[in-house]
Amino acid sequence: MRAIVYDASAHRGLRLAETDPPSPAPNQALIEVHAVSLNFGELAFISGMRKPGETPGWDAAGVVIRAATDGSGPPAGTRVTSFGPRGAWAEQRAVDTSELARVPDAVDLGEASALPVAGVTALRALRALGSLSSSPPTGT
Repeated sequence: MRAIVYDASAHRGLRLAETDPPSPAPNQALIEVHAVSLNFGELAFISGMRKPGETPGWDAAGVVIRAATDGSGPPAGTRVTSFGPRGAWAEQRAVDTSELARVPDAVDLGEASALPVAGVTALRALRALGSLSSSPPTGT
C-alpha cells in the first residue's frame, strides 16, 4: 500500500513509500482513505512526533472497508471522517471506532476530512471567544 512516511533526509521530512497495510485491532475499523487534512502542528513538529518510516496524519475521511470485529462502529460501506494520532496519510487506515463519525452523502469527503482537528479547533474558539456575528463597534 502507498503511504506518506516520515523521513528526516527527505524534502520537508516526507516521502512516498510502499508500506504494509494496517492490521486493525478488534475495536478498529479499516478505512479506505479518500481525503486527508493537513494541520500546522503535525507538519511543524513532525521530527519530534514521528519515528523514521512512520505514517503521519491525524485526519482522514473515506469509506469503511472492514467493520470493527468487536461490533462497535459503522458497517462496511459507511462514509466516515476519522481522527487518530497517526496513519491518516495512507491508502488505508485502521482507526478506533470511537474516533469515527459518519459523513452524510451530501457532504464532500474532502471537506469532512478537515472536521476533526481544524473543525473542532474552530468550534472551541467560538465557544471560548463568543459569536463572530455581533455588531461592529460604533463610533469608528
